[in-house]
Amino acid sequence: MTDVRTPPTAAVPTDALKKVGFISLGCPKALVDSERILTQLRAEGYQVAGSYEDADTVIVNTCGFITPAVEESLNAIGEALDATGKVIVTGCLGERPETIMERHPKVAAITGSEAVDDVMRHVRELLPQDDNPFTSLLPSTGVKLTPRHYAYVKIAEGCNHTCSFCIIPKLRGLQVSRDAGAVLYEAFRLIAGGTKELMIISQDTSAYGVDVRYRESEFQGEQVRAHLVDLAQKLGEMGAWVRMHYIYPYPHIENVVRLMAEGKILPYLDVPLQHAAPSVLKRMRRPGAGKQLETIRRWREICPELTIRSTFIVGFPGETESDFQLLLDFLEDARLDRVGAFTYSEVEEADATHFEDRVPEAVKQERLARFMEVAQRISAEKLQEKVGRVMDVIIDEFNDDEGDAPGTKLIGRTKGDAPGIDGQVYLYAGDLAGQVKIGDIVEAIIEDADEYDLYGEVQAVKPWKPNVPMLGHFGKH
Repeated sequence: MTDVRTPPTAAVPTDALKKVGFISLGCPKALVDSERILTQLRAEGYQVAGSYEDADTVIVNTCGFITPAVEESLNAIGEALDATGKVIVTGCLGERPETIMERHPKVAAITGSEAVDDVMRHVRELLPQDDNPFTSLLPSTGVKLTPRHYAYVKIAEGCNHTCSFCIIPKLRGLQVSRDAGAVLYEAFRLIAGGTKELMIISQDTSAYGVDVRYRESEFQGEQVRAHLVDLAQKLGEMGAWVRMHYIYPYPHIENVVRLMAEGKILPYLDVPLQHAAPSVLKRMRRPGAGKQLETIRRWREICPELTIRSTFIVGFPGETESDFQLLLDFLEDARLDRVGAFTYSEVEEADATHFEDRVPEAVKQERLARFMEVAQRISAEKLQEKVGRVMDVIIDEFNDDEGDAPGTKLIGRTKGDAPGIDGQVYLYAGDLAGQVKIGDIVEAIIEDADEYDLYGEVQAVKPWKPNVPMLGHFGKH
């Protein structure tokens, strides 16, 4: 069950509220959808249950991208059905209702992704609200499933690519971009409420605005184009950390990297390259085959501090040993900062499912091990270069042992680390023990490093002064 803390509602008798359990699976884009559903549940007077025992029904927001994710979603649905008997399924796997019904014919309702209205309609049918004057007193502020100091901001839905291993366009449709004004007002509200880091996400963030021909919309009396460069420029003016995810290496990304070099947004790009061998990229139907290394070198010339993370698929149908060696050579040449990899897994309805020349599972696992050995060595070498430097670190959690004074040990991230997928910084607070709070940005001296993480000590807490009025926090950092 997703742990969602419901705000105090002293004026509302607890037994007067219908309780809805919630399970959120999948990527950050799905997490944003979950936040919207939970916000609407609260707005309509429903309480979010913290356990199956307390839930009158359960909503499962599913992932349907690869086979293991489908199986995880189906298992979660079954667990919720066994516990409550009333389950509403939404999300990517909801676009394939036959897959759900084959395993779980007793689900109460199924909707697709981004279907807040449909989900709420089914909730009302299953749990009609009593005429209760107390529910109108419930707070209507948005629900966040991330800590207060960071948030995901989705700028578009769907995808226009036809990658042979992917069915996102079938599940979520073609790209639909939000107006820049809507994105910027959302960012403004988040920062005003205390958010210090924004993760900008979509299926293809580089293509933002293509579908609406980069139309203009209003933000604070100005007209702003729905174009990634314009959006990044305006977001950077708000003074928060702005992190770009799911970037394809289109030419205009150079202008985004220039904003990074100027300190407007974080020097960080999440670029899902998937492979490096031209023949494999052609079968994957990925853009930019053969040009990745040149592009990365150009970006680093513009912004030497740039951190690049990427993901790769090992063992794609038809991948030869020479193809794989090209991938290893690319890793050595590109020296990417953060790298993730997984073996190819079939996706029902994806074109690659019908490709011949399958790579045996044992060979896939052997190649993955070799890949990760190279990636880990490069990561360790690059992190070792940071030892002795003073770096900004945003604090995510406390890490105190039983005998420590509160706030003695901390865990955070540098500007080059996204939450949940990259490395962490393990810090001693030193003389500042007990004074550093979760969400603070500190200066830390880096004293050691391993394959993925950094270790150091806090030197100072940095004042937090965004270019946005802080609601209820004037004059505080």
